[in-house]
Amino acid sequence: MADNIARVFADAIASDPTRPLLTWYDDATGERTELSGATLANWVAKTANLLVDEVALAPGDTAAVLLPPHWQTAAVLLGCWSAKLTVVDAPGEVDVLFAAAGRAAEAAQWSAGERYALPLDPFALPLRQVPAGFVDFVSSVRGHGDHFTAYPQGGPGDAELLARAQARAAELCLTPGDRVLVDTDQHPDPVDWLLAPLTAGASLVPCAHLDPARLDARTASEQVTRTVA
Repeated sequence: MADNIARVFADAIASDPTRPLLTWYDDATGERTELSGATLANWVAKTANLLVDEVALAPGDTAAVLLPPHWQTAAVLLGCWSAKLTVVDAPGEVDVLFAAAGRAAEAAQWSAGERYALPLDPFALPLRQVPAGFVDFVSSVRGHGDHFTAYPQGGPGDAELLARAQARAAELCLTPGDRVLVDTDQHPDPVDWLLAPLTAGASLVPCAHLDPARLDARTASEQVTRTVA
């Protein structure tokens, strides 16, 4: 078993980078966004390169991620972990902060060196109006490199997160090749909707505002083998 999150992610896409790895749904908006392993890896690499090259962060620096479950949140988290940042939950001082545009006011509880706002647009369009004190993440990240060489050792929090993810994957009986649909309103912890499936070698179908009336049809169309609702 890989001992750091970047390695887990690399292993998850190694066998076939072109297959769908993460298919995001939001039943409140009708959004469906499908990313292959290669496409998600591209976003992750760009995010890690932004952190290292633009923000000049080093292993052990800290990040706050005020984002709901979303495919862009997956890219931000995996980018932070690839750059060996520590993602912290409690308000305080951090080196970089990522926030949904609608949570800019909440971000005032944090003291951050750099602040990036995300619109979480289905087509990854940039913000039309950037909150004061923030930089538009989408506009900034697109200019960075498509490849990032992850550090050989994981960040300081990798071991604990991976232990939780492996335990959760075992609890859910996830196996390689599974396709896992997760109700992210009920399970917003990224250990549930992101890391546990990845550690098991499964692909992800996270869904916000899950409509129970659509569940059977979606399970069939997405070839879901496990449901976490």
